[in-house]
Amino acid sequence: MQSPTIPRSKLPDVGTTIFSVIGDLAAKHQALNLSQGAPNFDCDSRLVDHAVDAMRTGRNQYASMTGLPALREAISNKCEALTGARYDADDEVTVVASASQGIYAAITGLVHPGDEVIYFDPAFDSYAPIVRLQGAIPVALKLSVDGFRIPWDELAAAINPRTRMIIVNTPHNPTATVFTGDDLDRLAALTRNTEIVVLSDEVYEHVVFDGQLHHGVARHPELAARSVIVSSFGKCFHVTGWRVGYCLAAAALTVEIRKIHQFMMFAADTPMQYAFAAMLADESTYLGLSEFYQRKRDLLSEALAASRFELLPSAGSFFMLARFRGFSRESDSEFALRLIRDHRVATIPLSAFYSDGTDLGIIRISFSKDDATLLEGARRLCAVE
Repeated sequence: MQSPTIPRSKLPDVGTTIFSVIGDLAAKHQALNLSQGAPNFDCDSRLVDHAVDAMRTGRNQYASMTGLPALREAISNKCEALTGARYDADDEVTVVASASQGIYAAITGLVHPGDEVIYFDPAFDSYAPIVRLQGAIPVALKLSVDGFRIPWDELAAAINPRTRMIIVNTPHNPTATVFTGDDLDRLAALTRNTEIVVLSDEVYEHVVFDGQLHHGVARHPELAARSVIVSSFGKCFHVTGWRVGYCLAAAALTVEIRKIHQFMMFAADTPMQYAFAAMLADESTYLGLSEFYQRKRDLLSEALAASRFELLPSAGSFFMLARFRGFSRESDSEFALRLIRDHRVATIPLSAFYSDGTDLGIIRISFSKDDATLLEGARRLCAVE
């Protein structure tokens, strides 16, 4: 077939995501996949029963564009119970087809050509490309190497009249750090008396360890008024393939987000929305996640104690970072490939999360796996020299 004329690419430097690349290599080498934040264990059977029941009772057509009313009400109630912030279920809660789609809709609806959007490296890899697709300018600031904290002085210096949005993520992927109350105060102070919108990626909101609170922006009324919160049911209920999430935002921001959402998906999957609404009626279905994943974090940490890796603190999320520079001078990409090829265990090089490819000699390991997988993965990593 004769090749057609290909139009000029909007993202000429963007290829297949690292997650797909590592996943394909892991399959090729039959490696244990500790790279992706996707559980390899079953979800609560009640969730499946609720979804199947919805399908069998004819709830298979479009839901409301904004989301099933019962689910929006349940989301609003959950947020109020946990943070004290009440989002109006009709005008300030939107059910979307995954947190990823919610992030896309929020950036597309609120950012204009020529605007600047500040985010923090290392970062989830979708932020900058979405910003660029709007004709806007992504501005990457690096988290501190010591503790991966926000560089507040650098952020203050980077803010200018073109700054339209600041993207934050807590608990943070990939570094497993979490916001504190002081972080919220400092972010509020820097955005006060501006038109800056905060986009807060909080998909791991229920996976915070060691008795800490989740300091999401809803806990800070001043920030909440200028923020869009994006979260995910996939992370919360161990069903990352169901692709349902939600956005919380003041009504004026929500109007713009919904304008984009309606032309992207119109509505998220209907049976799954019924299932999530039913599950949210029982808070024990999600409030035990911190304890559940902390046990997995500790199991993997203890199993890796005999390894040569330096494990960095994990305060939340499904991940921990492991430094290997003390025994190998390989690049993190070369090292990750060697782990797959020679030890049959897949991880993610941290450089994949940096816009400039910064290599700190660190890999990201996911512990959202069953115990047998974690223990076998640790056994293989302990053999690495």
